[in-house]
Amino acid sequence: MTVSDGGPHVHGGAGATGRTTLSLDDGDIHVSQDGPRDAPALLLIHGTASSARSWDPMVPLLTGSHHVIRIDLLGHGRSAKPADRSYTLPDQARRAGAALDRLGVEHAVIVGHSSGGVVATALSEQRPGLVTALALINTGPGLDASIAPQSGASGPAQWPPADEQLRLFASTGFSRPGYRFPEELLDDARCMTHHTFTATTQGTRAYLGQRALPDRLRAVGKPLLVLFGEDDRRWRSSSAADYRSVPGATVELLPGLGHSPILEDPPRTAAPLLAFTTLHAVRADR
Repeated sequence: MTVSDGGPHVHGGAGATGRTTLSLDDGDIHVSQDGPRDAPALLLIHGTASSARSWDPMVPLLTGSHHVIRIDLLGHGRSAKPADRSYTLPDQARRAGAALDRLGVEHAVIVGHSSGGVVATALSEQRPGLVTALALINTGPGLDASIAPQSGASGPAQWPPADEQLRLFASTGFSRPGYRFPEELLDDARCMTHHTFTATTQGTRAYLGQRALPDRLRAVGKPLLVLFGEDDRRWRSSSAADYRSVPGATVELLPGLGHSPILEDPPRTAAPLLAFTTLHAVRADR
């Protein structure tokens, strides 16, 4: 496995930023790093048909106290999109763990948005020694929490998607009145292949169908924070209560926000996240 720099790589300091491509055994993974490298590590995992760019508004709010790491999952963003690789959730989680290993990260709080929270859960099952705590943001606990597909909520029916169809799909990810989603995020969906989109979606459904996340997380036994935009149009926000079955879990609804509070209101989303990570983060010993 090799590492190639895809941009400036600066060590130390709250404003340090790095863009790197990690060549793993089954595909290149694009990684972004921000903040001081000796600060507690915080891994942010995006959802389906998105990329690390979906976290852009949150990053400046987190780098004051964290080494913030973002990856583009295989098949997404600037990572490779091979047709002959697995897009199951356990394999995506394995790659995320391998990326942290390559970066020399021994402990991290893992934060996942939407299906990224499912990847975070799978990573915590595989690598309990690596994961110190988890935060899930608008991650449905099981298939029964999904809102019946309507108005394009299930994703584009054709590929490449027509612009109108893609915008319809994207619109279900937001609920805050007057909010206009970033145009560049549509490019993240456009750059996916039909195979990577359908395989990723099927992989998420298969993982949730095998066992609901609260059941998995009870077995993992890690500190858990669940944030949920109360007006989510993809997952029933009332389903967030299912996570209360996990001992010690903190569950907080965010009124007036939808499926993507990390974009709709970054400060309101960052506040409880930072309070949680302050309690559970582990500083790098280097």
